[in-house]
Amino acid sequence: MNNDTICALATANGIGALGIIRVSGNDALPIVQKSFPAKQLKKQKSHTIHYGYFMDGEEAIDEVMLSIFLAPKSFTTENSVEIAFHGSPHIGKRILETLIKNGARMAKAGEFTLRAFINGRIDLSQAEAIADVIASENEASRKVAINQLKGGITNEISLLRTDLLNFVSLIELELDFAEEDVEFADRTALNQLLNTIELKLNSLIESFQYGNAIKNGTAVAIIGKPNAGKSTLLNALLKEERAIVSNIAGTTRDTIEEVLHIKGHAFRLIDTAGLRETEDEIEAIGVKKAKEKVENANVLVYLADAGTEDFSEDIEMIRSLLRDDLKLIICATKIDEVIPPKYEAVEDIFRKEIESDFDFIRISAVENQNIQDLKNELSSYVEQLKSEESNVIITNQRHFEALQKSLDAVHKVKEAITFQISTELLAYELRNALEHLGEISGEVTNDEVLGNIFSKFCIGK
Repeated sequence: MNNDTICALATANGIGALGIIRVSGNDALPIVQKSFPAKQLKKQKSHTIHYGYFMDGEEAIDEVMLSIFLAPKSFTTENSVEIAFHGSPHIGKRILETLIKNGARMAKAGEFTLRAFINGRIDLSQAEAIADVIASENEASRKVAINQLKGGITNEISLLRTDLLNFVSLIELELDFAEEDVEFADRTALNQLLNTIELKLNSLIESFQYGNAIKNGTAVAIIGKPNAGKSTLLNALLKEERAIVSNIAGTTRDTIEEVLHIKGHAFRLIDTAGLRETEDEIEAIGVKKAKEKVENANVLVYLADAGTEDFSEDIEMIRSLLRDDLKLIICATKIDEVIPPKYEAVEDIFRKEIESDFDFIRISAVENQNIQDLKNELSSYVEQLKSEESNVIITNQRHFEALQKSLDAVHKVKEAITFQISTELLAYELRNALEHLGEISGEVTNDEVLGNIFSKFCIGK
């Protein structure tokens, strides 16, 4: 990384009460000083705020407040200045143009955070957690991201790496004295450590399903025959008229997606076209899309009209959609239109014909009957994914893959010990395990990985 001084808008584009521009680098103070005659910035203390006009030559661009952060006590550990201006996009553009004229350059995506990582202020998992904090859309995702920003996953991994590194050092020492046939590393103690690491890695890996649900939301496909009440249910859950409701079968021709928050968790509700054989070309495309959505869903909420005389078509459709990893909830709908003995018998019909486990709820979306029961069932599904064995939750696909590779390497080390394979191979697999663990915190990385991670950040971060 070069020593350029960078600048960028740190607040969202558009009109607002205030906007903030960040400047970071060795020459941050003199570059800003050229346009801020009100104070001698190099004489000011760190973490102080100063009022004045930001100038372009003799022209005052705006009345601003400058916040000064002197190295190393800044986000990037470099000299940094934050310029708070009246939130006009035009004013922000003029200030940036002036800073560039003064000697700064526009920052690349994620470059401020990249500098913080390279300069050792944060590790790679914390850098990724910053992006997750910014993107968090519910309370659960915010809490997980903040825990990772505080170093949650790094603390867990560093303990494993430290113990493993001690054994790697002893194994490497054995290689230096290979001709003397000595053992510095106690194989029994190493095996015990590997068992401990294996348990911890498994716990972290298992937490990914829950973490992914928190970060990306749980995909819930609402499926059923035409006019089973899918759109009415969607509107009841969202408490708004989002989907078109009609007594005409086949009204929904496409999939509709909305996000519902229940107890801090996000659920991506997918209202789909009614599943039936149809000669209508447009409706047929909708039915195909519906089946594709179920393939990618975590939860299938299948709606069956409680007034139906023959459920064989519903049962056949459910069987065709089932997967081992798919949570199934069957809802008997429109119970407000059917006498109790009729809709109470529906559950027994499905229990006899559907061999897989499922939850059954009788609802009336129009009358809002038992809608809360459905919400509770969705919330319970996510909570059941949570591992009780680990306080750290994995939400990042890159971390998940690195943990899997680490676990694979640990298994190979255990095999090497069991079958008394050569010390060279044992050392190789131990180094593999260390390397994959190090990939999470950024102790082991490469430019391609860094480029991929930081390119996803916004420009001012």
